[in-house]
Amino acid sequence: MTSFNLSDWALRHKSFVLYLMLIAAITGAFAYDRLGREEDPPFTVKTMLIKTLWPGSTATEMLQQVTDRIEKKLDEVEGLDFVRSYTKPGESVVFVNLKDTVRAAQVQDTWYQVRKKIGDIKNQFPQGIQGPGFNDEFGDTYSIIFAFTADGFSPRELRDHVERVRSEMLQLPDVAKVDLIGTQDEKVYLEFSTLQLAALGLDINALTQTLQAQNAITPSGTVDAGPERIAIRVSGQFASEQSLATINFRQGGRFFRLSDIAKIKRGYVDPPQPMFRFNGQPAIGLAIAMARNGDAEGLGRNVRARVAQTMGDLPIGIDSHLVADQPHVVKEAVGEFTKTLLEAVVIVLGVSFLALGWRPGIVVAVAIPLVLAITFVVMYLLGISLQRISLGALIISLGLLVDDAMIAVEMMMTKLEEGADKVTAATYAYTATAFPMLTGTLVTVSGFVPVGFAQSGAGEYCFTLFVVIGIALIVSWIVAVLFTPLTGVYILSDKLKKHAHGQSRFSRWFHRALDRALRAKYAVMAATVAIFALSLVGMNFVQQQFFPASDRPEVMVNLTLPQSASLRATTDIVDKVERILKTDPDIEYWSFYVGQGAVRFYLPLDAQLANDFFAQAVVVTKGFKQRPNVVARLEKAFAGPDYDNVLARVSPLELGPPVGWPLKFRVSGPDAARAREFALSFAQVLGEHPGTRNINYDWNEPAKVIKVEVDQDRARLLGISSQQLANNINSVLSGTTITQLRDSTYLIDIVARALPEERSELDVLRNLRFEIAGGRSVPLAQIATLSYVLEPPLIWRRQRLPTVTIQADVVPGVEATTVVKQLDKAIADFRAKLPPGYSVVAGGTIEDSAKAQRSIFVVFPVMLLLMTTILMVQLMSFQRLLLVMLTAPLAIIGVAGALLIAGTPMGFVAILGVISLIGMVVRNSVILIDQIDQSVARGEHPWNAVISATEHRLRPILLTAAAAILGMIPIAPTVFWGPMAYAVMGGLAVATVLTLVFLPALYIAWFRIKPPPELAPAAS
Repeated sequence: MTSFNLSDWALRHKSFVLYLMLIAAITGAFAYDRLGREEDPPFTVKTMLIKTLWPGSTATEMLQQVTDRIEKKLDEVEGLDFVRSYTKPGESVVFVNLKDTVRAAQVQDTWYQVRKKIGDIKNQFPQGIQGPGFNDEFGDTYSIIFAFTADGFSPRELRDHVERVRSEMLQLPDVAKVDLIGTQDEKVYLEFSTLQLAALGLDINALTQTLQAQNAITPSGTVDAGPERIAIRVSGQFASEQSLATINFRQGGRFFRLSDIAKIKRGYVDPPQPMFRFNGQPAIGLAIAMARNGDAEGLGRNVRARVAQTMGDLPIGIDSHLVADQPHVVKEAVGEFTKTLLEAVVIVLGVSFLALGWRPGIVVAVAIPLVLAITFVVMYLLGISLQRISLGALIISLGLLVDDAMIAVEMMMTKLEEGADKVTAATYAYTATAFPMLTGTLVTVSGFVPVGFAQSGAGEYCFTLFVVIGIALIVSWIVAVLFTPLTGVYILSDKLKKHAHGQSRFSRWFHRALDRALRAKYAVMAATVAIFALSLVGMNFVQQQFFPASDRPEVMVNLTLPQSASLRATTDIVDKVERILKTDPDIEYWSFYVGQGAVRFYLPLDAQLANDFFAQAVVVTKGFKQRPNVVARLEKAFAGPDYDNVLARVSPLELGPPVGWPLKFRVSGPDAARAREFALSFAQVLGEHPGTRNINYDWNEPAKVIKVEVDQDRARLLGISSQQLANNINSVLSGTTITQLRDSTYLIDIVARALPEERSELDVLRNLRFEIAGGRSVPLAQIATLSYVLEPPLIWRRQRLPTVTIQADVVPGVEATTVVKQLDKAIADFRAKLPPGYSVVAGGTIEDSAKAQRSIFVVFPVMLLLMTTILMVQLMSFQRLLLVMLTAPLAIIGVAGALLIAGTPMGFVAILGVISLIGMVVRNSVILIDQIDQSVARGEHPWNAVISATEHRLRPILLTAAAAILGMIPIAPTVFWGPMAYAVMGGLAVATVLTLVFLPALYIAWFRIKPPPELAPAAS
């Protein structure tokens, strides 16, 4: 770059440049203080739930009349990936999943289109449909969850107090919404004896109509009395359960008081709604969701202060317990990463001081905080928070961003050693290195392009890796050419002792070794190719992984009973599990969600749906080190005979997009029964592998149902309809809501049902009497027969095909990809035997990992195009471009060795690191070739030019590589970044050495360069 010298301009405007440095530092500190804090980067959950109810329908009727219609209509939605649904008797839930290519900004518009399209077919649904309802907040995360327990208070009294706390929370800044968990609605039950009603000749339907008519609120009119308008109010509405007891009914000329023919009691919904428990006590949860781009730490402070204030107003006996505190987790996580960042800074500075000396080291040291400060400002302007990915990106970029400053300082020192003054040295550094540094920086940034443009959930999760590293590296070049020359002029000595590259013992040894390598160039190239081939073989022994498990202390305990199980049965199992949890010394506390899954307190949580047969516990252990012991003890307990009928899964939280069971295989086909048969057979194939455990199905076993087969002719003769039969049976067994009691802000259902002893006896159902004309009644047994039949309690479908998903865990130390790879032949053989229309498709980790990797490799050509274009601008030669690109794969050698030695799997993040290595290796190669060309241009013999250029670039290349490698040490022990750190450290170390040996040998061989005549005898 000779047309305009930015370094020269900076030195001629020192005051202004110093001012810019000062402003950069101040605004950087300001921006850092105001950057948002999060544990994980935000990503969009592109799933919507559509829920529809049709009370009284079977699963098959619900599927055919509701689910199927919704699924067909959803095929018209633009950007739809797939539709998944489950159907139960009376209930349909459809999951709408969008493609990864749908941008986050388009998701809400798509949900609006879904609502419109389903609204268009509402008139096609059967009568009696409730809904459909839409939930597009499936991905909302509740940052803070409190559990409120009460001693001496009823659930209603506790709920009243928690509702007041909820109102207080909604007034706080950064609070988006507040929900209650585990509340039980109040009910007023009128429990009749069916035998007594039959003996008295009372009709339950007539009683119902009387109560509804008295409790109705209807306009009574107004009276214009002169200047006033007076409203008329008619009494009769029920104020309490006591007002019900005094109601009289007239039947057959006689009066009956309601309290004489029914037990009136106020209680809670029976069977219960999904429950919430804390440390074995019934509780009400208060879940607080943070507003988008809110301040997590500020929210935590405000909420804790307001809860402390409101607790002072609550009566003694009501206690609050902090169940989930994401702001605290974020504070600790960001603090730990900030500490790691500082460690990396110290390591990189240490490399600079040791290798360059204290004065040049200070020049480099000044560049680091300036680059970070400006990076923080840009992050603030772009709305990028401090979280797992952005902080990791800063740590990774530390070892790279000092490259430009080191190269500039190294060039200044070289010119000072030659006797030049500091200003000349500084301006020469720009002339000689600015353009190669810029191209090298852009090439390195290009290596992260696949991360930035990968259209997948994993790509969105890791997007800020590309942005932050790109910002930091580009800023580092600006700092190196604008600020570093100025600090160098102020800090470096006027005169440096001249030293030749061949004076040190290491330099002399390297000169001899390089000369021998160039003379044995074909052997060097052959050995490099052989080692590269060996590393490719070695990669087959590296296990593949999507994302690792989280290092948080929580353990998730999932309890799944047979799908016909009641909530009471689930509660009994929960009681047993809580007795185990109470005795474990390594458990801090736990919360249990009975009849539902845990609310999303953690963004990558695999959220579960509400089902009576399911319960989920969030067990907080005393630390990451204690977590494996807790898991082992729980798994041992669940292996006992008390849990034979329970599928219990104990697992840590996940990192990255949620997957759930690592092994999933979907067996689909047009016939549900045959699909279940094939699923059972495939489970045996999966079970043959020793690395699988806990094999299960998302639905399989049929449920027992009592079929009331009505003799329609006889029923019609008696004037009884099937609707009347169903309503009366429902009233007796489950209860029928006849009206509502209005109590403050609550609407309390008044439910009529039979006495408990009658609801539990099948004989009562047979002898249930129905009113017919003439005041007579007949038992159900005279007009219908009762029998047991089996029908599916649940039907899962995917893309409108019945689908059974076989799920399994893997044993510790084995990855799901390894198991599937070893089962490839058995799976292929099984698929070959399936009839047309049936399929087995891998899901879980395998599917999500493959989808994420495809999204990266789709962008791979774009990355190569950018790299080659930048390199061509710099090199202006196809031959030199080819030489540079041939060095890129060399990093694989070190990657394979490092991962095998460390025993670390190749995860998604590690793949990103390997791809980014291409840019790092190419950067060193292009700078070395540019130096060779400069030496040749000065008149050196090409052979000598290769050697002298390599020697000249030896220290900068080793220094920058050492800074990048050693800067990775602080994140190497971490669960998330560890695999990437090992891959980059190993790959860059080996690639750097080979760049200094293999590339010169390749250059000599490619251009057929011979040693000069005076060196020819050395060949012998």
